[in-house]
Amino acid sequence: MNSYYPVDVKPFEKTKLLITFDNNEQRVFDVKPYLSDSFFAPLSNPFVFAAVKVSPVSIEWPGGIDICPDELYYNSVLAESLQPSSHPS
Repeated sequence: MNSYYPVDVKPFEKTKLLITFDNNEQRVFDVKPYLSDSFFAPLSNPFVFAAVKVSPVSIEWPGGIDICPDELYYNSVLAESLQPSSHPS
C-alpha cells in the first residue's frame, strides 16, 4: 500500500474536507462517521472544524486531533467523482 500525504486541506459543507495529496489528487474526506467518538467530538463545533491545517505528515485540529494520512486517502473519494452540485469550489 502506498502512502500519500496531505499538502493542502480546505473544509467545506459541515463535515467534509477537500484534501490535496502529494500525488496531486484532490480527494474528499467526510469526518461525520468519526464524530460519535469522544476524541473527534470537538469537530462538531464548526469553528473547531474550520481550524484544520496541514501538519508535517497529515492534517490536524486544535487540541491535537488528527487523522492518519492513510485513513484520509483510502477512506476518501476523488473530488472529480462528486456530483457537479456538490463539488467544492
